[in-house]
Amino acid sequence: QVQLVESGGGWVQPGGSLRLSCAASGNIFSINRMAWYRQAPGKQRELVATIISGGTTNIAGSVKGRFTISRDNAKNTVYLQMNSLKPEDTAVYYCNVGLYSTMGFSDAWGQGTQVTVSS
Repeated sequence: QVQLVESGGGWVQPGGSLRLSCAASGNIFSINRMAWYRQAPGKQRELVATIISGGTTNIAGSVKGRFTISRDNAKNTVYLQMNSLKPEDTAVYYCNVGLYSTMGFSDAWGQGTQVTVSS
């Protein structure tokens, strides 16, 4: 059984930084796409950033230049470094991983971690 565990959320003042982590565990053969989504109250879930196995990244325009996605393949972990945070970045952040395990292909989701940006 595959499990994703997120960490690193919390409260920060505008202009501050946070780093989110998402570690995948289980009988994993390979991981292709890793991504971060977020969902603010009353809004639809939106894609924030993706990184594929070769390292190519894609960052949403609303956070480009402030957020960076990276991965540690040895640890099956994806990170989201968030700098210059704004109140509009407040949301629950979810990691999403496309992977192959003993159960075949899985599109797995983390449990979500709250990020609150306010003064």
